[in-house]
Amino acid sequence: MAQVLEFKLPDLGEGLTEAEIVRWLVEVGDVVAVDQPVVEVETAKAMVEVPCPYGGVVTARFGAEGTELPVGAPLLTVAVGRTADGRPAGDGSGAGTDGAKDGARRREPAAEGSGNVLVGYGTSEAPARRRRVRPAAPGVNGRPRAPEPVRDTRPTETPSTPTGRTAPADGPVPVISPLVRRLARQNGLDLRKLTGSGPDGLILRADVEHALRAGDTQDRPDTTKATAAPAAAASGVGTASVTRVPLKGIRGAVADKLSRSRTEIPDATCWVDADATELMRARAAMNAAGGPKISVLALLARICTAALARFPELNSSVDTEAREIVRYADVHLGFAAQTERGLVVPVVRDAHTRDAESLTAEFARLTEAAREGTLTPAQLTGGTFTLNNYGVFGVDGSTPIINHPEAAMLGVGRIVPKPWVHEGELAVRQVVQLSLTFDHRVCDGGTAGGFLRYVADCVEQPAVLLRTL
Repeated sequence: MAQVLEFKLPDLGEGLTEAEIVRWLVEVGDVVAVDQPVVEVETAKAMVEVPCPYGGVVTARFGAEGTELPVGAPLLTVAVGRTADGRPAGDGSGAGTDGAKDGARRREPAAEGSGNVLVGYGTSEAPARRRRVRPAAPGVNGRPRAPEPVRDTRPTETPSTPTGRTAPADGPVPVISPLVRRLARQNGLDLRKLTGSGPDGLILRADVEHALRAGDTQDRPDTTKATAAPAAAASGVGTASVTRVPLKGIRGAVADKLSRSRTEIPDATCWVDADATELMRARAAMNAAGGPKISVLALLARICTAALARFPELNSSVDTEAREIVRYADVHLGFAAQTERGLVVPVVRDAHTRDAESLTAEFARLTEAAREGTLTPAQLTGGTFTLNNYGVFGVDGSTPIINHPEAAMLGVGRIVPKPWVHEGELAVRQVVQLSLTFDHRVCDGGTAGGFLRYVADCVEQPAVLLRTL
């Protein structure tokens, strides 16, 4: 007999609490296999295809494209097994409305498990559990509640009168995400006046955005109106020409992380110009010898790992709660990559064990994945030091913000011909500006200066690296 199993949005790792549905990969009535990707979601870190741990027929989907769901919210239901008359589950009318009704009775999952391990979904039998499904609730803020199956068409954008659960005047507001609170606060929206479309009335980011789109701003504080007019008058721009862009997805995650870095880390920056002529000649000689081409970024990364071996204080982080400096023996090197979706920092694992060829290949692989939006959360976290090559933007110098919770970042400007005194004579040389931004809690200026000077020496005389190879 067919069993209808509910697949919930799993914990995608690294403390992520919500995800936005970007694209459904299956329709109601489709047959799916175990571990088949069923939906593409966007988290604050990356685009992720979510595989389903069950095989069977999709009987319902929860949430239209563009809907934001919290971790643990239902994604879809799958009919597993066969019906009483021997047909595959969901065949015929069972894949439509009747299949959705069958979801009212949750049964014990089949013994065959998924090969992929999602947080909350193991590879063995799940514990038996029965749950009752609440009766259908009316639309909230013009959209159906998240636990309700939706049809293939998107929900209507016409706002309806909220009739669901609202927060009591003196009780807690049902919001989990700090991003949702910040979005509402920035737009002067009173969350107590909204009714959430998530489970148990949880207010999602989509609820706030829908209220803003619908022009539901009559509850904004008077201070917003009082300050908006002077600001517009002072800038000479009317309010009609102002566009508000929600800080969401990667842009929101970057904003939060950089703000936290500036708030928590007492950073300082030092910089130095270096003659990179010999480094460029060494690279040209390597590439002329045949084999895979070596990138400048790979050579700089190799120099970084050698410098961190001499100055391990900078390969660390600060545990503020324990008031301890945590030093890492392994170097997991992050590098800044600009993509159409925003700035991301992929991480090269165990960079200290890699040679220039291996580093070149890994940089190329992660950069391509970043451009395609296929980086996983694991590939974007866990770095211990970051290399930022902002020279690709045609600039010489910068004071980069440390990638929290790391303790330092090396910035590299463009390499350009400049007048330079070489061996006592004025000559045109390939010059680069290097900058190091560091957490002053982990070391003093002497350590930071020593690190940067060693990097510059290796750039000017690559043979210095031979001592550590």
